[in-house]
Amino acid sequence: MIRDDSMIDKDDINAIIEDYDSLKLRIGMTASHSALDICDGAIEEGFPTVAYCQKGREKTYSNYFKTKRSSSGRVVRGMVDKTVVMNSFNDVMKPEMQEEMRKRNVVYIPNRSFTSYSSIDDVENNFHVPMFGSRNMLRMEERTEDQDYYWILDKAGLPYPEAIEDPQEIDCLVIVKLHHAQKKLERGFFTCASYDEYVEKSQALLKEGIIDQQSLDGARIERYVIGPVFNLNFFYSPIEDEMSKLELLGVDWRFESSLDGHVRLPAPQQMTMPIHQQIPEMTVVGHNTATIRESLLENAFELGEKFITASKEHYDPGIVGPFCLQTCIDKDMNYSIYDVAPRLGGGTNVHVSVGHPYGNATWRKPVSSGRRIAMEIRKAAEQDRLLEVLT
Repeated sequence: MIRDDSMIDKDDINAIIEDYDSLKLRIGMTASHSALDICDGAIEEGFPTVAYCQKGREKTYSNYFKTKRSSSGRVVRGMVDKTVVMNSFNDVMKPEMQEEMRKRNVVYIPNRSFTSYSSIDDVENNFHVPMFGSRNMLRMEERTEDQDYYWILDKAGLPYPEAIEDPQEIDCLVIVKLHHAQKKLERGFFTCASYDEYVEKSQALLKEGIIDQQSLDGARIERYVIGPVFNLNFFYSPIEDEMSKLELLGVDWRFESSLDGHVRLPAPQQMTMPIHQQIPEMTVVGHNTATIRESLLENAFELGEKFITASKEHYDPGIVGPFCLQTCIDKDMNYSIYDVAPRLGGGTNVHVSVGHPYGNATWRKPVSSGRRIAMEIRKAAEQDRLLEVLT
């Protein structure tokens, strides 16, 4: 019996899975963010794919990466078998759309676009389709929540940048975290090193319409960690019985506009720009792959293990599948976690087809995050353990 008045629980998902044909599962996702990685990995493991697209943004999936299959059914090109074009990404919440998903035996893989275009309340309470991963942990990405990702980092005893409560207490380089006023899914972050600079930059950004006063009043100010950025793409398998349940699949870092354009200019040129150009934006426009020196790898795994332990203590059943800890490493080789993704990270498309360096080394074949998800679903289906990985 499907209920609409409370969070979808294990009994609800079990009832849906019982009606599924586990030999004919399809992998579905919101067609944005890391959808190509999900599709590519699913195809590698023999699953048909369904991309749920918004009208006007569907051609990437319906045309350019559409699958072509041989007469025997083998994929010879592309990775998207079917596209469902909707007026809005949020149309996946329509009961009739979900009914079609269940008829197709769809297992939905949540990405950030899914939880950005649909409300967290709907994801938790009204999306009656089995999801791979931890449905009840997705809410922590919302910075307005009391139990956001800083909350669980604190519970786990994990390192993160110190917050500064009052702008007048700024006494070092800080980053001010808030939403972009015009680009609703992007960031209006800026840096400053004093209260006077905070006032100058915030007023300039307010005048340009890049940020608004309400977001500024609720912004998080934290000490800036000077060091390279490494996004640690982990995977946790609750059904692995012999080897380590935690895997580090790969590491990525971001290209940010217009920040990366600024750092390509000489300092004198930056200083001559008008004020509206001097303050860079930090909109993520791409990713690249990286590795970490081996002496730092064990510390990275320790971060992952602590996060898993805390997730089990405070969420049931805890983290399942992919999660990403976004970190900086300072001059003393200490990690600081500045963001958490309790689902597939945004940078995993850099490993489409070729896999992650560490994932490949672990599995002795090309294993991207998308493929690792598909591997887990296949193993769970074969062992009749789908309820342990679907929520």
